[in-house]
Amino acid sequence: MTDDIKALRGLMEKSADADFLREMIGFGAQRLMKLEVGALTGAAHGEKSPERLVQRNGYRDRDWETRAGTVELRIPKLRKGSYFLAFWSPGGWRRRPSPP
Repeated sequence: MTDDIKALRGLMEKSADADFLREMIGFGAQRLMKLEVGALTGAAHGEKSPERLVQRNGYRDRDWETRAGTVELRIPKLRKGSYFLAFWSPGGWRRRPSPP
C-alpha cells in the first residue's frame, strides 16, 4: 500500500494543479504569518508606530512538507523573543540549505 501512496504522490507533484495548490498554501501561510507577527510587534511591516513592541530581524527559510508537496516559506524573525507559527508544530519543518 505504501508503494501506491508514493506513486500517487509522485503523480500529484508533477501536475499543474499541485503547483497551484502549493502556491495557494504558501500564500495563505505567508499571509497568516504576516498578520500574527504584526499583532506580536504592534505594527505592520515597515510601519512606524509608537505602540511597537519589537522590531523584525529578517527571515528564516524553511520547507514545509504537505500532502501537496514541499512549500517554501520565509518565517519572520524578531529582534527580541521569538516567533513560532501558532497552528503548526515544528516537527514538520526542514531547514532549507543555504545557497553556495
